[in-house]
Amino acid sequence: MSDYHDDLRLAHVLADAADAATMDRFQALDLQVETKPDMTPVSEADKAAEELIRGQLQRARPRDAVLGEEYGIKGTGPRRWVIDPIDGTKNYVRGVPVWATLISLMVEGEDGYQPVVGVVSAPALGRRWWAARGAGAFTGRSLTSASRLGVSRVGRLQDASFAYSSLSGWEEQGRLGGFLDLTRACWRTRGYGDFWPYMMVAEGSLDICAEPELSLWDMAALAVVVQEAGGTFTGLDGVPGPHSGNAAASNGLLHSELLDHLNRRD
Repeated sequence: MSDYHDDLRLAHVLADAADAATMDRFQALDLQVETKPDMTPVSEADKAAEELIRGQLQRARPRDAVLGEEYGIKGTGPRRWVIDPIDGTKNYVRGVPVWATLISLMVEGEDGYQPVVGVVSAPALGRRWWAARGAGAFTGRSLTSASRLGVSRVGRLQDASFAYSSLSGWEEQGRLGGFLDLTRACWRTRGYGDFWPYMMVAEGSLDICAEPELSLWDMAALAVVVQEAGGTFTGLDGVPGPHSGNAAASNGLLHSELLDHLNRRD
């Protein structure tokens, strides 16, 4: 059994509370939306969900630090909860059901902070995925009603399904040529975006996905789920984990080819 079973159970409790709060305001006609300094939207639901999770963590794990997208970091120590209250806020505010609450526990070790627990809860899709280090990755309605996740065994790019969010970020970084070559080399490409393609890599319905610019709270929960499903999660620099400011995920068999394409500069 994983050493993090109790933390995983707590992450599910946190996700349950966040799901109730976010679904209560999803598609509300009077939803309040603001623009942050980085020109991305934040809704009242983002703030309320993060406040709710922080409050429960303060009661249940008062010694742990918390890092969230909306309110930054509070506390210090070897254990740090990382929260994205709504990953996919632009979808959320437009009534598109592809958004999720991401909750991860990161623990400090020899290689810095690494995620050991991750829960990805997408209530508008009726889906949830989770993992704990050494215990595998799962999807289902609860800890007791779940199916184990496993990545695909596709070993050739011409047979692979590739997902991405948009073209603009690749173009801004001078990587568009390699990105387009990758799309031409693959069997199928789709722009699912945000958390969803990483979860589909974990469950084997996609083979590769990548994004050129992400924050830690966008990636921490996704990384441990992909890794525990048998996949590979790195930055575009090939460094394992969620610390590179961007992400590439695969079934492992295609990872070097994925990185080779995306690191070709225009």
